[in-house]
This record gives sequence, structure tokens and C-alpha cells, in this order.
Amino acid sequence: MGRARVLAASATGMLFSGLAGPALAQTPAPVADPSHTAWILAATALVLFMTLPGLALFYAGLVRAKNALSVMMHCVAIACVASVLWLMGGYSLAFSGTGPLIGDLAKFGLPDARAGVVGSLPETVFFAFQMTFAIITPGLIVGAYVERIRFGAVLLFSGLWLLLVYAPVCHWIWGGGWLAQMKVMDYAGGLVVHATAGISSLVAVAMLGPRDGFPRDLHPPHNPGMTMMGAGMLWVGWYGFNAGSALAADAAAGSALVATHLSAATAGLVWALIEKLKFKRSSMIGVVTGVVAGLATVTPASGFVGPVGGVVLGALGSLVCFHCVDLVKHRLRLDDSLDVFAVHGVGGLLGTLLVAVLASMSLGGAGYGEGMDMGRQLGVQALGALAVCGWSALASAAILFVCKVTIGLRATPEAIEDGLDLATHGERAYQA
Repeated sequence: MGRARVLAASATGMLFSGLAGPALAQTPAPVADPSHTAWILAATALVLFMTLPGLALFYAGLVRAKNALSVMMHCVAIACVASVLWLMGGYSLAFSGTGPLIGDLAKFGLPDARAGVVGSLPETVFFAFQMTFAIITPGLIVGAYVERIRFGAVLLFSGLWLLLVYAPVCHWIWGGGWLAQMKVMDYAGGLVVHATAGISSLVAVAMLGPRDGFPRDLHPPHNPGMTMMGAGMLWVGWYGFNAGSALAADAAAGSALVATHLSAATAGLVWALIEKLKFKRSSMIGVVTGVVAGLATVTPASGFVGPVGGVVLGALGSLVCFHCVDLVKHRLRLDDSLDVFAVHGVGGLLGTLLVAVLASMSLGGAGYGEGMDMGRQLGVQALGALAVCGWSALASAAILFVCKVTIGLRATPEAIEDGLDLATHGERAYQA
């Protein structure tokens, strides 16, 4: 909702400035609001904190000790690559132009960095906030291919994926593209972030192949405490992710924050209960996985639902994602190593569909756009989910094929046996 307001205001301003000529020459230029700017600056830091060090620690604790550093390296390197590419085309392709499928290059290099205003924010702040989303989204995919991928393939895949998958989908939904025109609801990235990363993860593991010994001979997480610390950072950072997506310091941001927190808390409890009933004990890894599932599920709905909606999304997200973990690994036998699809992909898609129901004002939600009702909204949400999943799968397969035939995807058996920390980076996470 916040993004829609900002983009509508920006587009309207550009339209009238281009067509009205001298008649509107005295119209005051848009001015950034200091309070909104301060909040989005803080939210930008929180979202980057989700990747560095949150996601890096969360994933590193789940792998074997000999690969922990490589996972951290992947997150740091992706942050660097995505930041530069966001300036050199990604931001412009996502947020400039009026095309239904992709933007143009008018914002290449951010030419109006000091003077530009987007809605009530300096454009540099809007640019930076969106950049942190562009960083964490390919970062999420890291969890699918850990312990067996070439470092060069991570860099090439992530860079091409940002430009060919993330930027177009971002434009479709948040940049005024065809799904935005159909009034799809995605407050903070159920489709733009979680669905794209989740579907692409499945494609990546299918083309890369499983870890040696999968699914029988796999080692447990080497440092669950590290994973818990990373999950805590993700939870805190998600306040910036969802509440920051209001793009204003207002009641909408507060509502999104409350729904987000309650969804995470409920999901953690539900995951623990399921484990207790099924395995006779509740694990710390399970609880924090449930928390992340709840956060992913509430993301597309956070600003559209009430507190009770957050609880419902957390409970259903935890329940569905728990069973999808087993489905992907043991039924489909796909080595999505750290459950990116089952948690982020499934959670994001589930929240994308449920927002059409829970946004109803009768259920405490914010309501629908003009001309929309629950049935119409559900149809648009389903169409958006199908389109995003289809494009993510096709484009990711093409990018991975390019990586495979150029620099290769899978690390050598010797490197995998020695561990990617030492074999690829010449360092160890732990010294004996």
C-alpha cells in the first residue's frame, strides 16, 4: 500500500510536469518529509542487518563446520554484487518507465541522486531501502545450494538473477507494471522476494544435484546456537522489512509491525507443538524455523491484515511449511538443503493467497482496492502467483544453464570432501 502511494504520486508528478508546460511552472517541487525519511533510513539498516549478519549466521550454523565460512562468504559477496548492479541498472529496470513488463534505464546510475524525491522520501533513501531487498532476495537462495556449489557460479547466477528475475517481477508488482495495474496485493514481498527465491531454489537444486549421501547420510547442524542468533537478527530486521514497506512513519507501519511479530511468535509455538506431537520433543532449530516460516507467510499481507490476521497467518504458515519440508526432501527427494522453498517459497505463496481473505474489513483487515472484493482479489492473487513462479522457474533454468556451460555449477568432489571453506577460500571458520 505504501509503495503504491509513492509510485502513484511520483508517476502523477512526472505526467503533469511533462504535459502541463508553463501553466504549472509555479507548482512547488515535492519535498521529502523528515519523519518519514528518518524511519526509512532506520528500516534500511534493519533490512541490511537481516542479510549481514542475520542470514549469514542463520545459514552458517545449519551446515557442517567445514562449510560455514563459505556460506558467510556467499552472503557477503551477494551483498556486494547486488549493490553495484542495483545502481547500474537494477533499480531503473524495477522502478522507472511505464512499460507493463520491465522498466527502462532512465535511472541508470541514479542521475538525480541529490534532487530526486519519491513520494515523501528523498530518492536516495527510497533507492537504498529497495536495494536491501535486492540484496536479501538472492541471498535467500544460498540456503538451497550450500556445501556443493562453485563460488564463481554463486556470483554469476546471483548477478544475472537480480537483473532477469528480481527486477522484472519487482516492476510488475511495485513498479507500476501489469500486476500492479490488476491490483495485486503484495505488501512487502511474498511474491517479489519469497516466491521468486523459493521457486528458483527448486530449479537450482534440481540442476545442481544433491549433496553426497542425500537424504540418508547428512550431518546435523554444526552450531544451532549460531542459527538461533541469526534467526533473532532476522526477526528484528523483519520489522524494517515489513513495517518499513509502509514507506512512512504512520499507523500503517505500526499495524504491519504488530501483525509481523504476532505471526512469527505464533508460528514458532505451532512448529514446536507439531514437533512435540510427532517426535516427542521440541527442538530449538525447529522453533526458529517456524518463526521464519511465520515471517515469510505474513510478509505479503502484513500491512493489509489486523493482529488476529497475523496470528492466523503464523499458525497456518507453520503448519503448511512444516509438512512441505518433508514433502520436498523425502517425497520429491530434492536437496533444498536449508529448506528455502518449503519455508520461504511456500510461506510467501500461502500468504499471497490468504491476504485476499484476511484483508476483509469484516475480519479486521484494511479492505480492498476500488472495484475489488474477496473473490476478485483471490483470482488476481492466484494469477500473480502463477506468473511469478513460472517466470522465476524459466529464467532461473536459463541462467543456471549459462553458468553450467561457462564456469560450471558444482564444485569438484575433492573440494566438497575437503570443505568449501578451505578448498575455495583458503580459510577455516574454526582453527583446531
